Amino acid sequence: MIEGRAVRLRALRAEDAEHHLRWRNDPEVVRLAAAGDPRFGPTTAEALADRFGRMLRIDPREAGVLTVEEKAGGRPIGMVDYRGVDPYEGVAEVGIFIGEQDFWSHGYGTEALGLLVDHLFGMFPLHRLELDTWSGNTRAARAFARLGFQEEGRRRDAVLLAGARYDRLLFGLLRREWDARRRSAPGAPEATGATATDATATVGQSSGAPDAQGQLLSEPT
Repeated sequence: MIEGRAVRLRALRAEDAEHHLRWRNDPEVVRLAAAGDPRFGPTTAEALADRFGRMLRIDPREAGVLTVEEKAGGRPIGMVDYRGVDPYEGVAEVGIFIGEQDFWSHGYGTEALGLLVDHLFGMFPLHRLELDTWSGNTRAARAFARLGFQEEGRRRDAVLLAGARYDRLLFGLLRREWDARRRSAPGAPEATGATATDATATVGQSSGAPDAQGQLLSEPT
């Protein structure tokens, strides 16, 4: 259990599947979290059950999926994940999405991602963390920037949504940048309580948990 001010991160449970099924069949969550990528949703209970079984058996040394709970009521509101942990290069990918729309734009996703970042830099000898989103999710990009992630590049017109083309935005955060942030602002993991995004991390590219969302997540925050 990783405790923050307004949210906590806990291990994924079998009963969380019902929440994931609802989130992945919410058109607005799918649009923001995955730019409409069908690997994220909509999905059936049967397909999700198969995917969920693999997520529950992930080796935490390589990847992980954690449920984001709102502390006040203990309600599951989303998930964070990490994947592709490379102990040689010191790199891992992360993702986040908040599936409950009434928790969007209130800082829950930003805090949850900050808690994950702090946990990973403390648990692994990592040098950098990476994530991505799409250019239509401006709130996600702003949330990442608030936590210290820097835009490092973009894949132009890499995302197709409803007949329109968008860029894939690539972000990175170095350990020294995170450490400096913590020194200058104690409690940084949860300090950017400003707004988060709306659905957060994009399923588009990476996805630690084998099939955590078809790929990574990063958008409804």
